Amino acid sequence: MYNHLTKENRFEIAVLLKSGHSLRFCANKLGFDHSAIIREVNENKDSDGVYRPASAHKRAILRRKSSKSSSKKIVNNLELEEYIVKCIVQKHWSPEQIAGRLKRVSEATVSHETIYQWIYDDKPYLKQYLRCKKGKYRRKRGTKAREKKRELAKIRRIDERPEIVDERVRIGDWEGDTIVGKERKQRILTHNERVSGYLIASKLDRVRAEIVQRKIIKIFKMIPKSKKHTLTYDNGSEMGKDDLFMEKKTRITIYRANPYHSWERGSNENINGLLREFFPKGSYFAKITQKDINKVVRLINHRPRKRLNYLTPHEVFIKGWCSSN
Repeated sequence: MYNHLTKENRFEIAVLLKSGHSLRFCANKLGFDHSAIIREVNENKDSDGVYRPASAHKRAILRRKSSKSSSKKIVNNLELEEYIVKCIVQKHWSPEQIAGRLKRVSEATVSHETIYQWIYDDKPYLKQYLRCKKGKYRRKRGTKAREKKRELAKIRRIDERPEIVDERVRIGDWEGDTIVGKERKQRILTHNERVSGYLIASKLDRVRAEIVQRKIIKIFKMIPKSKKHTLTYDNGSEMGKDDLFMEKKTRITIYRANPYHSWERGSNENINGLLREFFPKGSYFAKITQKDINKVVRLINHRPRKRLNYLTPHEVFIKGWCSSN
């Protein structure tokens, strides 16, 4: 089934193109056919040849609206409209039966797809008379959008995060991510506290959302309520999609960075870089144990930091020493 590109998809395409990626890379990243992305960019780019997501989305909406003219064949023909309503309500005919009958007895022919579209767009009360309410011709246009809207409703974006998080004046604002081993399936789950730089790292032998979520819940159950306010992730599927569920389990408010904006989690990117000194890219994580990770985490958490006036993350986070002293 063909899926329409959403406004968010178009912003992702624009970001990827601006970063120098090819249209084929965009298609693979977004899960669309290569030809669909080519058509999207060629049809909806501005007159100067630049693809801008906002104007591209407006053009696509206008084009889609103009393509719905087929249902106007019914709207503009009162006799045909009354005939279809009578057949559906009084005779209990299906749109297929109506379309087939019209081909035999009338010059005003319409397809059954057009009748279904007309019902869903203009006469939704007629849906109660359809036998296939949830079958083949359940309204498809819009269901993906509603599903995406429901998913997005479970996510808070980083733009909604309180300003106090950026000010770094309190303990308890966290960022998280995973770093990947050469075998891809083996990863290290990292969380760092933004003020102290305190690091928690856990070995992941398998990367599935439910496994990662159980690990996260276990981690934040061990952290006092006074030291957990917010938690910011990227948009990786390994973190799951239902942030509201995770908030209830962890008692911490979760935010997501914008797609392809890794710098919005700069603290975590930095701490992952420190871990990479010990577990470099290209190394096999299958050979690494939690004991190995714990040893490295202790080294990092007990290393003095210049920005903490040479206190350690352990002293600031665990002991509550103030870095301004």
